[in-house]
Amino acid sequence: MADTALFDTAPPPVPLKQRLKHVAIVKTSALLMPLIKKAAAPYAGGETITDALAVATRLAHEGHATTLGFWDAGEEADILAPYRAAITALRDVPFESYISLKPPALRFSPELAHTLAREVAPAGLRLHSDSHGVEVADRSNAFTEALLGVLPPENVSTTLPGRWQRSLGDADWAMSKNLAVRVVKGQWPDPADPHRDIASGYLAVIDRLAQGARHVAVATHDLELARASIKRLKAARVSCEIEILLGMPAKPLLAWAKAGGVPVRVYVPYGPGFVPNAIGVLRRNPRILLAVAKERARAIAGLFGAAA
Repeated sequence: MADTALFDTAPPPVPLKQRLKHVAIVKTSALLMPLIKKAAAPYAGGETITDALAVATRLAHEGHATTLGFWDAGEEADILAPYRAAITALRDVPFESYISLKPPALRFSPELAHTLAREVAPAGLRLHSDSHGVEVADRSNAFTEALLGVLPPENVSTTLPGRWQRSLGDADWAMSKNLAVRVVKGQWPDPADPHRDIASGYLAVIDRLAQGARHVAVATHDLELARASIKRLKAARVSCEIEILLGMPAKPLLAWAKAGGVPVRVYVPYGPGFVPNAIGVLRRNPRILLAVAKERARAIAGLFGAAA
């Protein structure tokens, strides 16, 4: 694994198409949020830290730790503001939660990493680097290294996708830094191995981390993959947990974890970029979609009633 000094930390350009998509997300958010808040509130994180904290509090009462992840829309004037709000919100809560950062949104800036790390340090909260495309993995690792320049390893963690060739080397790097690691399947393929079997790649990363990781979050809704991963980590006596995304169907996985005494953490996404996640929740849960439709019908009926 390359040293921090060799990481390419130059921020990537933001294509026009992506900027237009961000604008569309913001506008869609404003239109859909009133309905989504009412009908899908128990299943989606919301648009503000207050919404997300309410969900995290409910999950804590159900026995689950949480991760709060701000999903930006690329138009924030002050990208530090939502993370600072999350730090303030979690500072004195009576349950376990950490903050997931988006290094690209923070422009992979070591200065911004240092700023957030200094502000979170008195609260003893953990900051986590989410994973993005393989082409920015070095920048993300450099950002994580910047967090480590201020925070102890137990308050910093990172993400490794199973579908990337480089993740085995990154696992060695993470273990050398004593970082906790979240293992995901990976949203973006590796151009160096686009047909890589995701499950076998995932388990290869788990096996490498079983050699000495401080803690591993098995982030998947795939019951068989989760079961195999937890079995291997427990056999190696590595601290581990399941991590699921709020709103994703996970009843069989949750039942298995409860029966086996495996902790389950829930990733709670919120912010302007929350709308795509909420729409996904609605698609996966037709009953919630029906509730949204009924809410919309009631709203229209109310408008006509008021005009009568």
